Amino acid sequence: MKIERVDLQRIKIPLTAPFVTSMGLETHKECILVRAYSGPYVGFGESVAMDVPVYNEEDVDTVWYMLEKYLIPQLFTRQIEHPDDVSRLFSWMRRNNMAKAALEGAIWDLYAKMNGISLSQALGGTRTQIDVGVSIGIEPTIEKLLERVDGFIRDGYKKIKVKIKPGADVEPMRAIRQKFGPDVPLMADANSAYTLKDIALLKELDEFGLIMIEQPLAHDDIIDHATLQRELKTPICLDESIHTVEDARKAIELGSCRIINIKIGRVGGLTEAKKVHDLCQAHNVPVWCGGMQEVGIGRAHNIAIASLSNFTIPGDTSPSHRYFAADVVSPMIDFAAPGVLDVPTAPGIGMVINEDVVRDALIEHKSYFANRESTTTVIPNF
Repeated sequence: MKIERVDLQRIKIPLTAPFVTSMGLETHKECILVRAYSGPYVGFGESVAMDVPVYNEEDVDTVWYMLEKYLIPQLFTRQIEHPDDVSRLFSWMRRNNMAKAALEGAIWDLYAKMNGISLSQALGGTRTQIDVGVSIGIEPTIEKLLERVDGFIRDGYKKIKVKIKPGADVEPMRAIRQKFGPDVPLMADANSAYTLKDIALLKELDEFGLIMIEQPLAHDDIIDHATLQRELKTPICLDESIHTVEDARKAIELGSCRIINIKIGRVGGLTEAKKVHDLCQAHNVPVWCGGMQEVGIGRAHNIAIASLSNFTIPGDTSPSHRYFAADVVSPMIDFAAPGVLDVPTAPGIGMVINEDVVRDALIEHKSYFANRESTTTVIPNF
């Protein structure tokens, strides 16, 4: 597999509704789409980095820079036998995981298409369908939150994830339990909004029978989470703290969590995501696939990785219409049954790119060639 050309496309798509977390307000999805070419085949990837570096140190601009300056030129120098080679090829570079994952994802899709198999098959997936949960931002009132929860339960979502922060935590969870009862699969996502000084407050969440509390402490912490987990009945799930399979190993050995959220971009690609999955499976630690409000290409990659056997908790890969009026894939990703998505069986990601949507959302397009200079198209007055 000789990569002859790589295209980067920067797009910006409005969200159907603002999304509020402890990290801030989001109104648009801005991201980079990656296309990798080899002969008649094209593989597609997506960078999940945000337009500001609040989730991790990367943003859309840094991802574009790292792809252009380092990763794409290096990819052109090698014959790729398997997508795992890409992970090894980029291993010298510290972090910049979302940049690596975007390009590696396109190579995984390309590899699967060249071999006439689905991306799920290429990864070793065994499921034909996956259960889906939903993530709810911090709502302005408890009444509005209850209204949103009610709608998503009626839609059939298999897990309700609610963002929390100090001052918007115990009472919203209590209200949900009082209105909908103990059987609704419910979890809280703190996005690093708390410290060990909040142990007493976080212990109050134990009464609500949550599936988990996700990343309550610092984004780079493993040690303090172990202290907190010993104090809580509710399982802690680590998200931002886990960047590699070694991070996962240390967290498991320290007792820092009982569940791990796997995000392809955060760990540097599908190869590393699969390693984290395999390690957790060997230690009986369940995993699930977190979301970054991906457009359809990234969602397709999430569906494929979530087809692996140890993804036993519904993930965040909602249908496209949950966030977007139009998506970059056609047809838009949607439920096969309430709360359930089919795993595509067509070669690669199994999705057709909606070029009209890409064109309407396009900010910049640049093509890089193995044997000649790159070309750039900037869209004026976007």
